[in-house]
Amino acid sequence: MDVCRTEALFDLSHTLAAPLFEGKERPWEVLDELKGFIEQLGKSLPSEEYDQPAPGVWVAKTAKVAPSASLAGPCIIGPEAEVRHCAFIRGSALVGAGAVVGNSVELKNCILFDGAQVPHFNYVGDSILGYKAHMGAGAVTSNLKSDKSLVCIRQEDEILVTGRKKLGALVGDEAEVGCNSVLCPGSVLGRRCQIYPTSCVRGVVAPGHIYKDAQHIVPRT
Repeated sequence: MDVCRTEALFDLSHTLAAPLFEGKERPWEVLDELKGFIEQLGKSLPSEEYDQPAPGVWVAKTAKVAPSASLAGPCIIGPEAEVRHCAFIRGSALVGAGAVVGNSVELKNCILFDGAQVPHFNYVGDSILGYKAHMGAGAVTSNLKSDKSLVCIRQEDEILVTGRKKLGALVGDEAEVGCNSVLCPGSVLGRRCQIYPTSCVRGVVAPGHIYKDAQHIVPRT
């Protein structure tokens, strides 16, 4: 199974970024274009539905943003989303409808689909989180290899060359990541998979599986 295809991981009806994915088989291909896409999309958003509190920053009028949160452009905060105390959005972030960006969370060059949750002490960089994906407290994406080489993804016997120096995680729809886990550069989590707390995840986790550790990945029942 080719888990690393866009349609295998994400339901594009749950993100404003859907046009950005058109014609792209591999989802990481959108990351280089994300900044420009957000800038153009933001300019098209209706003023009766979105405020623009700063240049390049668009916030839905129904979203809740804590006064202590820091929002750098370009970014879009969707309807009914929550950006909580001391969240730090560094730019090039698209936060979907009903998504949660929690206390002391940092986002950079990423897409959160509708309903995605990063509620406590998370770092999400150069990554995509699918519809209703959830990261437990302290779970982070690692987006740069220690030797600074380009990120490749091993899928069974195939090596997928991403061409990217920075690539965090691709987290499929409704996936659950346990507390204090680390998703290593180029991790791919299939839809509805579950990651045990304190895990260090590398490579691809098949849809509908539970990752207990690298030697114990079992189907969900």
